[in-house]
Amino acid sequence: MNAPASGPLSGLGVIVTRPVRQAAAIATRLATLGANPIIWPAIVIVPPEDRSALDAVHARLDAFDVAIFVSANAAEFGAPAPSRWPAGLRILAPGPGTAEALAAVGLPGAIVPTTTFDSEGLLALPQLREVAGKRIAIFRGQDGRELLGERLRARGAMVEYVACYRREAPSGDATGLIDTVRDGRAHVLTLTSVEGLDNLAGAIGPTGVARFSALKTFAPHPRIVEAARACGLDAQLTPPGDDGLVAALLQFAAARA
Repeated sequence: MNAPASGPLSGLGVIVTRPVRQAAAIATRLATLGANPIIWPAIVIVPPEDRSALDAVHARLDAFDVAIFVSANAAEFGAPAPSRWPAGLRILAPGPGTAEALAAVGLPGAIVPTTTFDSEGLLALPQLREVAGKRIAIFRGQDGRELLGERLRARGAMVEYVACYRREAPSGDATGLIDTVRDGRAHVLTLTSVEGLDNLAGAIGPTGVARFSALKTFAPHPRIVEAARACGLDAQLTPPGDDGLVAALLQFAAARA
């Protein structure tokens, strides 16, 4: 992607490791600010091998009291046609990005945490405090975190996980990505999950990780920052969402000027 000639992020090479669909939106935004986005999806999102379980849940959505979509990918791969959504079925999302993805597929009005944009934030919502006897569907990727369901079941809820996508490590060669760092064309690495970090580290190897330690790494959650630092990366926590990342990049670029 060609960066504009000027802008507050002019000349800043930013590695974007989000899955392809999410990478495109933030890359466009960064490019308008003058940055040079370098897209290398660290996680590949694919549909479930068998959709029958997902289709079965879509057919009985009116059996649930609450539906939780754990990510934008869950919204994109797991949401039914809006016409099939029961009017009284409450929708929860862990952050504004997921809420926006739900709105984009015709399911607006998702309730978002006000504390932290994660499972812990969802569990702090008033709508999930008194859930004894409630039926809750959690739309997520295959083999996702168990924390949310475990806590809700401990509160007396009847929880059903709905696997609507699979995550895979990228199969492509990371040589070109390593070259951008070696040649000084990349200055910032952005991460949005521990799994993506693990996939990236596996693709570039120990030598590549050592080279990437010269970059500034930004991540929106303490868990990701901790894992990145454990790998030897210079990781910093950003405010949540795309706005938080952009704010951190603007501050970083200003300090470099």
